[in-house]
Amino acid sequence: MSKVRRIAIAVVAVAVGVVALLLVAEQRQGRDAKPLPGTALRVLGPQRAILVGTAVRAAEMRDNRAYRQLIAQQFSSLTPENEMKWALVEPERGTFEFKFGDYIVEQAEKAGQSVRGHTLIFDSQLPGWIAELDSREVRQATEQYIRRVVGHWAGRIAVWDVVNEPLTALGELKRTPFPSKLGRGHIATAFRVAHRADPKARLHINEAGAEAIGPKSDRLYELVRELRAQGVPIDGVGFQVHTNLGGIPPTFVDNLRRFAALGVEIAITEADVALKLPPSAADLRAQARVYGDIVRSCRAVKACRQLTVWGFTDGRSWISELQPGNGAATILDEDLRPKPAFGAMQRALSP
Repeated sequence: MSKVRRIAIAVVAVAVGVVALLLVAEQRQGRDAKPLPGTALRVLGPQRAILVGTAVRAAEMRDNRAYRQLIAQQFSSLTPENEMKWALVEPERGTFEFKFGDYIVEQAEKAGQSVRGHTLIFDSQLPGWIAELDSREVRQATEQYIRRVVGHWAGRIAVWDVVNEPLTALGELKRTPFPSKLGRGHIATAFRVAHRADPKARLHINEAGAEAIGPKSDRLYELVRELRAQGVPIDGVGFQVHTNLGGIPPTFVDNLRRFAALGVEIAITEADVALKLPPSAADLRAQARVYGDIVRSCRAVKACRQLTVWGFTDGRSWISELQPGNGAATILDEDLRPKPAFGAMQRALSP
């Protein structure tokens, strides 16, 4: 075989290999997203001075083109669903893994979106080695973790959920490694350390089940008031608003307003509306009304400047994955088609 022919065959083989790889990549990435009807949420939101965001998953963004495209088209801010939680970022003490969070931040920057860092102090999804530490070591590890993580993304994260879900349903501090080993002052310390690591980032406390005026929200209110009085750099409060067809409580707006009166920002951080499976057409219409109510509640409070849905497609939702019998909780179906809830959000954000 001549040298020229061998080269020609080699070139063809390489070309065939490249085509095969491209076909595999195409299959892995999937198809382009179909345009959603009406004006994008990221266009409507700022007209009401509200950033509309979504929780995202790095692997899905990387592997699913349509998912990635819709995120860029529809949302103004991104919240990593799990990629910035302690167990994933520091699985072994002193060994940090930032690549998944980095990917989300990079994609957000490309699309002109802000990032909500989630979360620094949370009793769930902790690395196992924390339980083996004494009080002095927990304090040292916690402060080092906050400095390292906030410092890594300094200038690139707009808002941090510094402390996530610290209270029980009755408004008591949860019995976690943090208050148990660090005392009641651990929340103030976390905010101060985070502020020193990135003075430009806005720092929030984020809580679940505190939407109604009651024991839990009363204690959260007192906690925020105390922190502000102590000069702790807490800028805002996030209300998660995981709900169902029961909707939002009638005292929700009044509750948001009393927190805003403390001088803090308000954010709705993790909104979804779970349905019993399979949902009926009437269920989907009722779900749309709840989503509209959530948007209107934020609009009713001037300090509410961010509204994040906790995932935007039923195909990638923690409700269907972790709550048997429940699901269909988001604004698009599992095939990325708009549900009535999507239109309800658009209408609620429209002039």
